[in-house]
Amino acid sequence: MGSIRLQNVSKQFGGRVVLDDVTLDLHTGQVAALVGPNGVGKTTLFKLITGALTPDSGTVTRSRGLEVGYLPQEPDIAPDATLRDAVSAAFADLLALERKLQALAEQMAAEHAGPRLREHMAQYDRLSARFAAAGGYTFEQRLNEVLGGLGFAPAEYDLPVAALSGGQKCRAALAKLLLQERQFLLLDEPTNHLDIDAVRWLEKFLAGHHGGAVIISHDRYLLDRLAERVIALSPRSSGSAGIECFPGNYTNYVRARDVRRLTQERQYEKDREFIGKERDFIARHLAGQRSQQAKGRRTRLERRLAAGEFVLEKPAAQRTTKLGFADPTREARGGTEIVRVAGLRKQYGDKLLFAGLDLIAYAGQRLGVTGPNGTGKTTLLRIMLGQVTPDAGTVYLNPAARVGYFAQEDGGLDPGRTIVEEICHLRPDFLERDARAYAARFLFTGEEPFKRVGQLSSGEQSRVRFMKLILAAPEVLVLDEPTNHLDIPSREALELALADFAGTLIAVSHDRYFLDRVAQRLLVMREGDVKLYPGNYSYYIAQTESERQRGTESEPERQRGASEPRAAARTDARKHGDQRRRSGATGRSSARAGREGAAAGRPDPRQLALRKLKLDELEAYITQREERLAAVHERFADPEVYKNATRVAELRTEYDTLKAELALAEEVWLERVEDA
Repeated sequence: MGSIRLQNVSKQFGGRVVLDDVTLDLHTGQVAALVGPNGVGKTTLFKLITGALTPDSGTVTRSRGLEVGYLPQEPDIAPDATLRDAVSAAFADLLALERKLQALAEQMAAEHAGPRLREHMAQYDRLSARFAAAGGYTFEQRLNEVLGGLGFAPAEYDLPVAALSGGQKCRAALAKLLLQERQFLLLDEPTNHLDIDAVRWLEKFLAGHHGGAVIISHDRYLLDRLAERVIALSPRSSGSAGIECFPGNYTNYVRARDVRRLTQERQYEKDREFIGKERDFIARHLAGQRSQQAKGRRTRLERRLAAGEFVLEKPAAQRTTKLGFADPTREARGGTEIVRVAGLRKQYGDKLLFAGLDLIAYAGQRLGVTGPNGTGKTTLLRIMLGQVTPDAGTVYLNPAARVGYFAQEDGGLDPGRTIVEEICHLRPDFLERDARAYAARFLFTGEEPFKRVGQLSSGEQSRVRFMKLILAAPEVLVLDEPTNHLDIPSREALELALADFAGTLIAVSHDRYFLDRVAQRLLVMREGDVKLYPGNYSYYIAQTESERQRGTESEPERQRGASEPRAAARTDARKHGDQRRRSGATGRSSARAGREGAAAGRPDPRQLALRKLKLDELEAYITQREERLAAVHERFADPEVYKNATRVAELRTEYDTLKAELALAEEVWLERVEDA
């Protein structure tokens, strides 16, 4: 088993410490997610592993012979080659071997029965065997499979790379990396520029990858399906990033992180109170009759402080965007019809987007729209809004409802205005202090509200657009890829705000996690086929899988399924904990659902025993299990362990047992917090 180890690694740029004393072990048998706010140092960590950056202190070591493949966010790919040739560079050794075979074949044909014919034939046989063993007769098939899976049409294979869009170049670089079959993959936002089908294909490809991987991604659904461990980089009060590791997928990490943060906050308050009392006692009695006792308590306190037994720093609260929508008016509530389309048809040239499309959306309903690129999702929204004329059919949009439209590309922002000026332009009644206070709700603090829009990043501009959208107090939200350019905390804040939005929502998105949390119905648009499902994304997947098992999937689904790698079984194995899910539930509502489920069947006796514990005892139990899990993780990092198969099995059993015990305890703890 190959491994990568970072030991006490620190890195700074221009006097700013980005990573400080980071220690981390990675192994080829595991897929890990690397998460953290933008700018915290995730990409820096990848570059340290690849050797593109050198640590200021500490060491980065890799197992001898371990091949690491790295996909940066902005990959470099040869502009002069065609798409096929650029991606085929992954098979450089095979192509060189193929040229040697061709040259030998030409020599044998020229010599006929010459004296060196037998020698050439023997050499040809050896090279041919090497070529076959290395996959030389199947690499064209693999090339087509990967290019097709990532959304390239055969007609695009011979296009020059220089003629491709930025997104296509990123997909080409990803295809090349996947075909290189490195033992360990470092993927920095691999799902950028992929539509929903391409993301699903990539997910299955990575599930079938037999090496290790670390993935940086805003696609929480992908991280839930693939990650067996989450590595969280979080900013410290010093400004540098610290590191914590959590077993399980992204959803498990969020739950454990929140429990740990609450526990640390409680411990911080307890320790602060205890230290304050001790110091007060010492100060009052140091010079009196009880001076010896005071000196002894001072010595013990100093010793415990030096040993790091107390939580002296309050856990930093994560900055999140505070969104909030106004309630709809009476005319836009209840069962009022908001949008109705009947017999809708739209075609551009020879490309038919949809025909005979019927759809009704009532007030308060939440409709998600998804599907591959180029199937007409944005066009459908613009037809509903009256911006595009259909070729056939009728469209009704309730004139009494205020509609807010979040376009995918057209931001409607003036690059010359500051953030404050954008707010005041929409709300002339706002004073500067009002605009600054409003901007602070969206994480624009200090002097940031006076930055010009043209200087903002794409994610920051998206936040400004949401600010303006909410200020307009819409009753109907029409959102086209609203999570694009947003980091995970901003996406979660948007989802929480939409959960409280009482109006009508129609949202186009490729973000499967987002669709799970906000959609009640899902319109899936494919080429020549549009279908409405009465549920969220997970419901849609369950339905299509059920149809596939019955052998009734549509022809487009069958063709795509034929190109997917042999990884479905491993995907199912990895999603063992994925049968819960996430239709907007917070940790507290999950705990409530757990209680209701237990009431329906026989209660777990271990859970009953945990419920009898006092809160302090329960927190101590959780801390103990976390420490034991961390110790087991450290033993997994010991190469000597893997020399004994029995010991590995025992460690795995111990790990699974502790993980199950911790999950039960955290659920009981959440119940206790909710009921307090």
